[in-house]
Amino acid sequence: MTKTRFAPSPTGYLHVGGARTALFSWLFARNTGGKFVLRIEDTDRERSTEESVQAILDGMQWLKLDYDEEPIFQTDRFDRYEQIIQQLLGQEHAYYCECSKDRLQTLREQQMQNKQKPRYDGCCRELNLKPETGKDLVVRFKTPLSGEVTFDDQIKGSITVKNSELDDLIIKRTDGSPTYNLTVVVDDIDMEITHVIRGDDHVNNTPRQINIFQALSASTPQFAHVPMILGDDGKRLSKRHGAVGVMQYFEDGYLPEALLNYLVRLGWSHGDQEIFSIEQMVELFSLSDINKSPSIFNTEKLNWINQHYLKNLPLDRIVRQVKNRLKKLEINFDEEANFNDIVALYRERVVTINELTDNILYLFKDFDEYDIKAAKKTLKNSAKESLELLHSSFIALPEWNAKEIQQAVHQVVEKLGVNMGKVGQPLRVAVSGVSFSPPIDVTVEMLGRQRTLDRIQRAITFVDRK
Repeated sequence: MTKTRFAPSPTGYLHVGGARTALFSWLFARNTGGKFVLRIEDTDRERSTEESVQAILDGMQWLKLDYDEEPIFQTDRFDRYEQIIQQLLGQEHAYYCECSKDRLQTLREQQMQNKQKPRYDGCCRELNLKPETGKDLVVRFKTPLSGEVTFDDQIKGSITVKNSELDDLIIKRTDGSPTYNLTVVVDDIDMEITHVIRGDDHVNNTPRQINIFQALSASTPQFAHVPMILGDDGKRLSKRHGAVGVMQYFEDGYLPEALLNYLVRLGWSHGDQEIFSIEQMVELFSLSDINKSPSIFNTEKLNWINQHYLKNLPLDRIVRQVKNRLKKLEINFDEEANFNDIVALYRERVVTINELTDNILYLFKDFDEYDIKAAKKTLKNSAKESLELLHSSFIALPEWNAKEIQQAVHQVVEKLGVNMGKVGQPLRVAVSGVSFSPPIDVTVEMLGRQRTLDRIQRAITFVDRK
């Protein structure tokens, strides 16, 4: 059975690159009928935070990337790592090193002056040092002095690295904590990971880790290194390109289906198809279809995909999202009000839930000013009479519903002998502040009688002042 893992470090938010890696690992596991697990690599105690852990868990939950086992935290496994370190020392695959930071810095500077690749020179490799009280020692892995490491990357193809290019990496720090390359290997062995799908910034770590796998007589997983995501300027993705935390997209009103669809197309393709349901992604996904070159992050494309889902997801789902947004803004509204017609119309014209919500705020709170063009075109002296007649008619309505409102508007149209636009459009600008809204009867019904009357009176005053 295949088994993949997503192993983020909780030193910040779950960014889009990490989310894409998680998605690819999740899709591969689901496509092959395997398992997907989450591992929190929190051994960097200084930089790891509870807030970052929660951001990762929240992001995975929002994207619905479910995992098949409880999350594993590396800080719960220090005893296991120490056991493996002692095993490597006992089998002479590792050794204690007493080289100071000053010595290592001097060595590095000399190598760089000589145009050599900076690497540890093996000074303590054969000294057979033992841990002593009061002495700061690290433990280094004994990289084979000859030979090479070859692995068949599922995306990049065959990669070969000579052991002579690798140095004896530290696997245990002076404070006793294990390092990344050691913990990753131990975890992948214990968790029986068959496929490691991760960013290609880890390619250089892979031969080092394979040597540790072999020293422990463990089977090596298959590796697939996903090319990085670049901004539209060709530079590594950062905040200035929109590379914010996944939950920021939630805060900004994007839909999880849209973000997943966008991320899967960042480096993976199936013909010319752009829109994929989760079920289609699972069915069609394969590592062989991942591009070998970096992907370009494009916010406009993400917006286009989000707009597609905003238009096509079930209406009640979008209504629910809009109501949640209104609550977050602390806007009072009637839970029983008919949002469907309003949301159905606006979702055809906007990109995000937030934009949709902003467009209908006039229904729940007063706006500060009219749209300049709409007011100039519509709230003229000729509109005053129709607004006054509407005000009187709306006061007299026995019931406040769309049918009664529509009849009242038509009566004013007939009385003035004008077309519908001469009455409906001034009313629309009066109550909404802009020239576009859902059908005026639906808009006014949802706005409520008193708020409608107040806004019509405000518009009449506006016309008088002009």
